[in-house]
Amino acid sequence: MGGQDARSQQRQPRFLAAGDTAFVVEFGEAVDPAINRQVMDLARAIRQTAPAGVVDLVPTFRSLMVHYDPTTVRRTALEQQVHDLIGSEVEGASAGRLWRMPTLYGGAYGPDLEEVASQTGLAVDAVVECHASVEYEVYMMGFLPGLPYLGILPEALALPRRSEPRVRVPAGSVAIATNLANIYPSESPGGWHILGRTPIELFDLRRPVPILLDAGDRIRFEPIDEDTFTRLHARAETGDPVIEPETEAAS
Repeated sequence: MGGQDARSQQRQPRFLAAGDTAFVVEFGEAVDPAINRQVMDLARAIRQTAPAGVVDLVPTFRSLMVHYDPTTVRRTALEQQVHDLIGSEVEGASAGRLWRMPTLYGGAYGPDLEEVASQTGLAVDAVVECHASVEYEVYMMGFLPGLPYLGILPEALALPRRSEPRVRVPAGSVAIATNLANIYPSESPGGWHILGRTPIELFDLRRPVPILLDAGDRIRFEPIDEDTFTRLHARAETGDPVIEPETEAAS
């Protein structure tokens, strides 16, 4: 009963249709760690219990899309099964993997670092220290293969997006905007503030699983020098693994 009482204090999620082979479970309307944790907990519970007919799960900041096979299960029946899993504790469920992401800050690799320092009133070294001081969670994967949206950025670094987006942002660029951070997995246009670059390949078709990160994983950025960046980048270009997750346990 205690668990049910605690659960009832949270906003009741909304179930929304998304065509004839999917529905969305919406937990809130804000980018909030507590809301995202509910999304990820439900995704883990569904994966652990494996209800018949579930084809894929797509977690976002504040909702979970459930794709299903309508020839295997009726939507109403599956929605009830999913509803019953909300707030449940699943044996063996854990936080995502922890990755330590080597990052070269500033210079040509982080062209917005000094501007961010100016706008926030921090010294350049303080911006780097602040950015690397927290453990980020991968809230969701974005529009590019391997693109992670990371939160929550320290409040001292919260800035709106650039007024003039760049046409080309190099792969591996580590950037911030609003209260989030991200890493560009491939060259792309972008309007976020670039603080540095990681030599790690977030998307590599040579790997058995091309996308390195997953929603629910955790990241710590670790400053490195240019010699280390060059050495790690050379290894990454050969397809060799450069980093491995340290743990799958919660921090």
